[in-house]
Amino acid sequence: MLRRRLRLLQAVSLNMSMMVGIGPFITIPTIIAAMQGPQAMVGWIAGVVVALADGLVWSELASAFPGSGGTYHFYDSAYGESRVGRALKFLFVWQFLFSAPLEVATGAIGLAQYAGFFFPGLDATVANWGAIIPGVDAPLRASNLAGLAVMGLVTFLAYRRIEVAGRLLVVLWVGMLLTVGSVIVVGLANFDPALAFDFPEGAFAPTSANAMGLGAALAIAMYDFLGYFQICYMGDEVEEPSRTLPRAIIISLLAVATIYLTMNVSILGVLPWREAMASEHVATDMMERVLGPAAAGLLTGMVVWTALASIFAATLGYSRVPYASAKAGHFPRFFAATHPRGDFPHRSLVLLGILGMLACLADLTTVIAALLTSRILIQFVGQIVTVFWIRTRPEIMGRLKFRMPLFPLPALVALVGWLYVFGTSTRAVIAYGLGSLVLGVAAFLVWDRAARRRGAAPLEG
Repeated sequence: MLRRRLRLLQAVSLNMSMMVGIGPFITIPTIIAAMQGPQAMVGWIAGVVVALADGLVWSELASAFPGSGGTYHFYDSAYGESRVGRALKFLFVWQFLFSAPLEVATGAIGLAQYAGFFFPGLDATVANWGAIIPGVDAPLRASNLAGLAVMGLVTFLAYRRIEVAGRLLVVLWVGMLLTVGSVIVVGLANFDPALAFDFPEGAFAPTSANAMGLGAALAIAMYDFLGYFQICYMGDEVEEPSRTLPRAIIISLLAVATIYLTMNVSILGVLPWREAMASEHVATDMMERVLGPAAAGLLTGMVVWTALASIFAATLGYSRVPYASAKAGHFPRFFAATHPRGDFPHRSLVLLGILGMLACLADLTTVIAALLTSRILIQFVGQIVTVFWIRTRPEIMGRLKFRMPLFPLPALVALVGWLYVFGTSTRAVIAYGLGSLVLGVAAFLVWDRAARRRGAAPLEG
């Protein structure tokens, strides 16, 4: 039996720790490169708009269906055991097994990348995958192995009662706030508008290249915002969830949007954008330029702490998904167990930890692209459709503690934003997203037929 021990403070700290983490510290150069200049701020602003709109979608669903499991729980509550419901739940768990370990791994890999400031040997190549897997020409770096070790450590830290984990989470969250606060204060104190607004010629021209660049920038921004919904995966451990969950989502989004926009402008006002675009430790480089190597080393340690907070938050939240689906009978029952003394889903937690450790062996850029595209259609677009569906159900709408304002405008903005990210991705990334979906549908049909043969109840619909 899970215990309701998380209040609004812990819920906000979980979301914010997951959102900030290592993301902006490793993707600022990438988003500048995507748009070739400081106009990359347009990508961040677009990300704020889409994330806020999608946050309202999550808030309404969380108010309607408070419980553990996030999207899985929403689909289970909305559609039940109908054919549509069974398919959506299966496909969500299917993509979750692909995307969640990848998302957790990005934090571990990014942490190892910043740790390379202290240990340059982490950049070294220790092997080539071609020697292990024929036909795969990719290096295995020491940083990949360091990321694997980080995932093991975080899994160990999360393996405890939720009230203990909640207190540890707040401590990590405070460290994250100190980190981003340091970057913002130092950047603004040394801000040069000529650097921050050094737009290249044609920066805002309505060209196809700029449109594709905006799509890439929006994708990176949305990756950095991922986590505003993290507390929804732990709804059964939250006090007054139908009220607390929407509040935590909106507070987290507004706070992190302010942090991101301010931090990006402050960095671009110190480092020329061409230099920032090529940096592997952009926040550290900014601090070193202004205050010297000692301050840069201190900030790097704080970034590592922030990354640890994000990985911890992601591991806590995502470990509840296999648990929730196992309880409902759509995942092996083995993972429905809770720890006999700590009352937390220990087997589900270990599963996520192992998969995250394996994902740390992949390249960071590949991991980011793969995790986002594999989620858009089944999770984000599927949830938007579900919001429209529950609006037709008076028995659900009558008990809502939160309803998105200006409906259906926010839902439509979120839909257009996610489809724009998907449609402007590279062909390989789109193929990965569609391919994983097709494979998931095929796997569902096989699983569904086997369930019928075992004498499962006939499907509705």
